[in-house]
Amino acid sequence: MRIVVVAVGKPRDQALRAAIQDYETRASRYWPIAYQEVREEAGRATAASLIRQREGERLLVRVGGQAHLVACDATGDQMSSEEFAAWLQREREDATRDIAFVLGGAFGLGSAVQEAASTRLSFSQWTLSHEIARLVLAEQLYRAGTIIRGEPYHK
Repeated sequence: MRIVVVAVGKPRDQALRAAIQDYETRASRYWPIAYQEVREEAGRATAASLIRQREGERLLVRVGGQAHLVACDATGDQMSSEEFAAWLQREREDATRDIAFVLGGAFGLGSAVQEAASTRLSFSQWTLSHEIARLVLAEQLYRAGTIIRGEPYHK
């Protein structure tokens, strides 16, 4: 099993970009992970629904049809860190296919992505920017690895 994180856009803020890269590097010690970015849609005079649709099409192309697609979306189910680690461990043990975590852009995920998802995962009831959501996912992937190995990071 490989984890694929597919996100809309590159982190613009330098400090956030550095934090994301740090946790993505840390998480890669525990999981075989690939990170991919798709182009963010210009949205000045474009309807949010059209932006979600266009970005969603790009996300789905990158994911392909074989992975267990996890839509990271505010309407999804929430898990504790321990539950997330246990879920990832079960998926790794089954190892029938890759897991693709998909993060939308500023306007979220389009309906095509949500419909294609096998799992919908919410990080919080709060609204998070897509850059912060990517940081949270990277940190939780790292934390899950430490939980599974019984390392002291997770207290």
